[in-house]
Amino acid sequence: MNQMKGVLRSLLFLAACPLALIVTTSFVKTTSFANTIKVGAITCAVTYGLTVLFLRWDGWKLSDVGLARSPRTVPRLFFGIMVGSALVAFQESVLFASGHVHWSQLGAVLPTKSLLPAFIAYLLLALREEIAFRAYPLRRLEFELGLWTSLVILGIVFTLEHLAGGMSWSQSLLGPFIGAILFGMAALATRGIAVPLGIHFAFNFGQWLMGQKETAGFWQAVIDPAFQKQAEALGYTGYLLGTLAATVCFWLYYRKHVYTPIAYTDRNG
Repeated sequence: MNQMKGVLRSLLFLAACPLALIVTTSFVKTTSFANTIKVGAITCAVTYGLTVLFLRWDGWKLSDVGLARSPRTVPRLFFGIMVGSALVAFQESVLFASGHVHWSQLGAVLPTKSLLPAFIAYLLLALREEIAFRAYPLRRLEFELGLWTSLVILGIVFTLEHLAGGMSWSQSLLGPFIGAILFGMAALATRGIAVPLGIHFAFNFGQWLMGQKETAGFWQAVIDPAFQKQAEALGYTGYLLGTLAATVCFWLYYRKHVYTPIAYTDRNG
């Protein structure tokens, strides 16, 4: 009975967070980085508030779900940024190695005015998703159901949210779902959201810099016309290989430093 209560509370939380996002975006459209920053700030505050509310309901603390600050928070954030940047670099290297893709600078002058707004916007959006998916619900489900079940459930919900945001099934399954497994594994292995936040932010921001987001970044990928489909497949291959390698590394760390076979009796790892 207690296990079912924990699972239901996690699912209730996972329903409330996207609802907060939907309500916010109905008033503030993310048509610019300025508006995206507003949406990110509002939804981060609401999601954090919901987390505090659910933690009090369960009698848990911020440290139980990896949201308490510590001397390791900033170093772990920078480590995550390094991992996320490496994943972007690997994906672009796979494309470049094909010989049919290169990058050109957009305009005569780099759009430096958009750099800071893009940085803040992608950081806030990643922070909102990490609080919503990799803090309370992930740790609650891990406590009740174990590692892989919790990761898959959160991956499915993460995918559904991106589907609702306009992504196709194939894009969501190959992108957000795989990413959710990596972010979740990183969160469980390090018992906090700093590392997955860094990975998440750096990957999205890096893709924007390389011209692979809805709005133009600093560079634009130029693909040979006859190589369009192959380039898409190669891009996903680089993403999947890099993400899989990083996930395995965090899983091995989890097995060595966090996992205990006695039914996850220690929430703090």
